[in-house]
Amino acid sequence: MAFGPYAIFIVGAYGAAAAIVAGLIAWIVLDRRHLIRLINELEAKGITRRSERAYEKNP
Repeated sequence: MAFGPYAIFIVGAYGAAAAIVAGLIAWIVLDRRHLIRLINELEAKGITRRSERAYEKNP
């Protein structure tokens, strides 16, 4: 497959796009882990979510 004189630009653009998407996925995964840890710490202190309290009143 020949891209001609623009091969470097095309491959570089696809590489940059792939790196950006991979970075965003990694950021989401790491942020999710952090938020789950934070929620677990709050629940260990006795702070619960409002949605759980509403469910307990009206099961």
